[in-house]
Amino acid sequence: MKTLEELRKIRERAQQDMKLRDSDYRYKIVVGMGTSGIAMGARDVMKAIIDEIASRGIKDVLVTQTGEKGLSSLEPVVDVIETGKPEVTYGNMDSAKARKVVAEHIVNGRVVNDYVVSTK
Repeated sequence: MKTLEELRKIRERAQQDMKLRDSDYRYKIVVGMGTSGIAMGARDVMKAIIDEIASRGIKDVLVTQTGEKGLSSLEPVVDVIETGKPEVTYGNMDSAKARKVVAEHIVNGRVVNDYVVSTK
């Protein structure tokens, strides 16, 4: 049985999560989490992105996941979408590259061309 205080904390966390989902965001980061992506380390990439965003206190970035993107030879892949700008797809990502993408692309607004596999 949960105490009243535990239930309040659960409710507050759920409200915070809903607020994040409904809020406006400057960037949307989509990590390919299909089976080939996961096999190549997509979970670690997603964790690195989330950790880097949290450690920098960035609030206007939505991080989400998708299934297979048809780029299995380039997995893990990460899309960075900024309103009004071309979508950038990064390939062959790992934790260190993911942290660099957050630092350079998200924080400083500079695409990390070394990791780009396509733009739309």
